[in-house]
Amino acid sequence: MASGGVEPNISKYFANDPPSCFDSLTAGEEGLSQGAMAEAYLSYDYLASSSMDLQSQPNIPDGVRDLWQPPRRTAPGGLPPANLTMPGVSVATDLTDPVQDAVGLLVDASEAQQRKLLLPDNVTQDERGLRELIENGCFRSAVNLTARLLTIKQQGFGHAGHPVKHSPNSLQLWFTRLALLVKLGQYEIARVEAEPFGALSNPDVFYEFYHPDMHADRKGSMAPFSFRLLLAELPVYLGAPRVALDRLTDLLAVVHQIRCYFERTAGLPNGAVPHAQEAFGFWTARETRVLHSIVNCALAVKDFGLVEQLMERLAGAAANPQKRILLSAWGRMRLQCGDMAGAEKKFAEARRLKEEKASEVPDLIDRGLLAVAQNDFQSAFELFQKASAAAPSNTMLYNNMGVCLLYSGKLKEAIKLYEGAIERNTKACLNESLLVNLSTLYELESNHAKEKKIKLLKLVNRHRADLTVGLDVCLKLQTTV
Repeated sequence: MASGGVEPNISKYFANDPPSCFDSLTAGEEGLSQGAMAEAYLSYDYLASSSMDLQSQPNIPDGVRDLWQPPRRTAPGGLPPANLTMPGVSVATDLTDPVQDAVGLLVDASEAQQRKLLLPDNVTQDERGLRELIENGCFRSAVNLTARLLTIKQQGFGHAGHPVKHSPNSLQLWFTRLALLVKLGQYEIARVEAEPFGALSNPDVFYEFYHPDMHADRKGSMAPFSFRLLLAELPVYLGAPRVALDRLTDLLAVVHQIRCYFERTAGLPNGAVPHAQEAFGFWTARETRVLHSIVNCALAVKDFGLVEQLMERLAGAAANPQKRILLSAWGRMRLQCGDMAGAEKKFAEARRLKEEKASEVPDLIDRGLLAVAQNDFQSAFELFQKASAAAPSNTMLYNNMGVCLLYSGKLKEAIKLYEGAIERNTKACLNESLLVNLSTLYELESNHAKEKKIKLLKLVNRHRADLTVGLDVCLKLQTTV
């Protein structure tokens, strides 16, 4: 999805980093990634946002942050195994690098050696090293490091089904591992390893299960809230969006109950409930986060009535600049449904909320998408081109322009545009969407597509860390012998 301008604090448009929450490289009529029509509108970056609660509101007390109703308290050792959380790494070997493997197979070993990625052995064997790998885009190495760290905690390969003591640190590790697996499209591994956690409702993932001295008498959930959201959404990736919708609805009920509690207490005399006002805002943000996920699920199951209901609720509660972006997203959802008049109405509402010094890029993109829906590809191209001039770092606009050129019958110009973008800004433009589009255009252009795609592969090998989409999709290259 093309994006630009200011982003909401919680929802992000992952234009340059597909696939994120529900994002996918959905093929259009010509096998192209069609940008805004193909992705989630209110997506959530688990990895970037796992520490957002702490960073954005560091003064929120642990008692507010961890608040969650534990099940009936039972002393340690008094639970049957069915009521304990007993996870374990499910694969005995490390994830390998498919790019380096493909270069070794399709080019040569010398070129494969040009790939320079951080490996687990290159960083400290702790959470700091894990952050370094993630920040450098070395997601497979990060997964492999989580396996090492979980093995130290007796939760590595072969340990599933064995009782273990949990801690905030171990549950954060599991959350990070599962989020990375989802990001890399390793959904089956994620499914198997997520299963023991259920809905994080077993007693042993709450502080109350352990002796008070172990965790300085903390109470509530040891697991980060983002972990609960990830587990609720996981069925979407496994082809079961209705299951995810049910889980998210259950999650929303609990979050709404907590938010309402703090809303009531915030109205009491000062000091009656410490930090009540801040806690109300904090849990309102979490409720909004869950609602965004439900909107995406509703889109996946084509429950457009629910989408409209929830977007009305979200937009009604939001203030600028978030409201402007929500209205824009709402318009794009209506475009997906084929409701051009409804989309135009929401885009107009978003434009009216533009603040004096705010970027015009979102409005240009909205108008461009509307022009695409009306088959006016020349006007759409000009609008995306203007947006790109104002926001040159938004590489997805090149995707939009390329698609417009193709549908205008200008195949060679589209290829030239993509190649020029990669030449000018190699690292940023070697993103999954642009790669899949350019590879598709090469196949449409000539019978010599494979040589050109291997040239792209060599660029990826030298300039990109991990791809989050398989090479069979991203470059349309078969890498099996």
